[in-house]
Amino acid sequence: MPAEDINNRAWHLYGRRQLAHAHTPPVPDRLGWTPWEGIGPGAEVLGDVTGRRVLDIGSGAGHHAVHLARAHGARVTGVEQSPTQHERAVAAHADVEGVAFVQADMVEYLTGAEPFDAAYAIGTLAFIDPHRALPPLRDGLRPGAPLILSLQHTDLHGRGPSTEVAPREQMILLRDDPPLPTQMWVLAPQLWEDLLTEYGFRVEAIDLFPHPDENATVIQQLIRARRLADRTAPAAPEPPPPTRPSASARLPM
Repeated sequence: MPAEDINNRAWHLYGRRQLAHAHTPPVPDRLGWTPWEGIGPGAEVLGDVTGRRVLDIGSGAGHHAVHLARAHGARVTGVEQSPTQHERAVAAHADVEGVAFVQADMVEYLTGAEPFDAAYAIGTLAFIDPHRALPPLRDGLRPGAPLILSLQHTDLHGRGPSTEVAPREQMILLRDDPPLPTQMWVLAPQLWEDLLTEYGFRVEAIDLFPHPDENATVIQQLIRARRLADRTAPAAPEPPPPTRPSASARLPM
């Protein structure tokens, strides 16, 4: 089964299990980019999003989108592939002003969408092939718009990131249910920078945040990139000036 199909199935099952447990994560007081409270920056890395259109990639239960709308005045569109995850978001937050939830493949959605002023993904872009995800993301953002990505760097087993663009098996761990296997693109920072540069972004910073417990191996990376301006075609060379007749030709006979 293709990697993204495995991931779609896993997140569908995850959402179904969370619905069965009636679990809705609380809307955070602060936007966090790591799984650990208080580690790393907050929403300020997106810049001033007041009144701006912001894309939440893989919005899940919708709590991050709601925080940005309520606390920062953003107009957030949460795009979620999983129908069950989308159901969780709509059930809990359908009436929140400034937030819209869309159940769709992010790549297909961006094909016809008006470009956004900013975009972010908290742990979600690693479940999509970057060669498929990054071109529509670039076209789906306005020139100069920030793209903020929170991604796994070192996993629960101490395995560091890959230096090739290929997925590997990871697990979604659940407290009361069996783990769900997925395929994730866990890539080295330099590889992410190369990919983003290739597809029209400028990487401004990559930060690594280790687990607050010194005995834990997990490390999260935070990438701050910006969509470059459109490449303009080189101006066509000016045609040569018309040939002027020689002085002798202009003299009356």
